Amino acid sequence: MSDTSGFSRTSPAPFQWQLRLPPAALAGVRTRRVIAVCLDFILVSLLVAALWFVLIFLTLGVALLVLPPLFPFVAFFYNGFTVSGWRMATPGMKAMDLEMRLTDGSSVPFLYAAVHAVLFYLSWFFTGGLILIVSLFTVDKRCLHDIFSGVIVTRRAN
Repeated sequence: MSDTSGFSRTSPAPFQWQLRLPPAALAGVRTRRVIAVCLDFILVSLLVAALWFVLIFLTLGVALLVLPPLFPFVAFFYNGFTVSGWRMATPGMKAMDLEMRLTDGSSVPFLYAAVHAVLFYLSWFFTGGLILIVSLFTVDKRCLHDIFSGVIVTRRAN
């Protein structure tokens, strides 16, 4: 039995290697993901800048001395709350008509979504994006951080 998105609900394994998705669910996913990441990076950067200005104003400049880098914290909660929400996508992913699900087709819990973001930023930081090449060799266009998180990014079902 499968729903309209093409996910098979009979598979109990969260790290299923061979997903049975229609070709339309994965059409153009790589390109759309790159654009979505750029949009999300801009949004998170704007949120961090606004938060910095508010904190600097409220603490009369003392925040410059004691605040840790806010980007990782904001990105963690940004991805966790937006992907685990009812839209199953960050604003950038939603703009690119993408959604993220667990490999069994269910929605992604907060912790999975947040860990997915951490793995993405760590892989980007340490490899300069080379780890994303894995998606060229996987049938379902999943990157290494997707596989480790047990998620898949597909086109939004109509």
